[in-house]
Amino acid sequence: MKYIELIADELRRGIRELPEEVREKLIEAKDGEKNPYAHLVLDQIEKNIDAAKDTGLPLCQDTGLFWCLISIGRDARCNLSSLVSTIDRAALKASTESYFRKSSVKDPIYTRENTKDNLPVIYSYELIDGEDITLSFLFKGFGSENCSSVRMLNPTSGEEGVINAVREIMEKAGGKPCPPTFLGVGVGGTMDRAALLSKKAFFKRGEETELEKRIKESVNSLGIGAGGLGGINTTLSVKVLDEPTHIAGLPVAVTVNCWCDRFCVIRLPGGFDE
Repeated sequence: MKYIELIADELRRGIRELPEEVREKLIEAKDGEKNPYAHLVLDQIEKNIDAAKDTGLPLCQDTGLFWCLISIGRDARCNLSSLVSTIDRAALKASTESYFRKSSVKDPIYTRENTKDNLPVIYSYELIDGEDITLSFLFKGFGSENCSSVRMLNPTSGEEGVINAVREIMEKAGGKPCPPTFLGVGVGGTMDRAALLSKKAFFKRGEETELEKRIKESVNSLGIGAGGLGGINTTLSVKVLDEPTHIAGLPVAVTVNCWCDRFCVIRLPGGFDE
């Protein structure tokens, strides 16, 4: 039960409190914005963040689907079936006891019947070094997810091709994903691996790379701006992850998060033994 409470508490917190690094980027953007309309949008976003924290209400009415990357240390204790069951129970507890909108449907094409509990959790898995297990959650709203995309580039496209692909995706998105956005970019692997990397990229830490800087500059030069009303802040962060790929291809995937860049990370030292 301790794990259920721990995970549920983090999920509840995740929809009402932005990570400090995200809040800082938004405030910095507001301070540097000269466009009065975009500045007003950013000012309202800051007030929204404060109100959510004070009242315990969600930052956004679209509390998103639960997306979870389970990173399992090779030396960790882990009953995977039990761990997934525990996460499911924690997500159900958070959804039913807090202000999560019920946004999941069972059949994506025909009946689109609501599951009424915001489940299932969308899972991905990976093996890592060490003896710990890490649960990385995104709260994936679909105003931004609907603007995410994959491009299968020619192998000779290189850096400029990657930059242009991201720029084209964001130009098409325009103001729909509630900018300023946060972007995860996956490069390499196969089509599906690039998409996974683009979501995993949101948890990347460290100094901004030259490629990330160039992509951000290119996207911001579109002038879409906060709320789609112009200005210099179309995107506030670009994080890129890459891996080996086939000699004949260069997959590029972009996951778009809106200004409400919600995520949380839960570490289970030594693994999971319940």
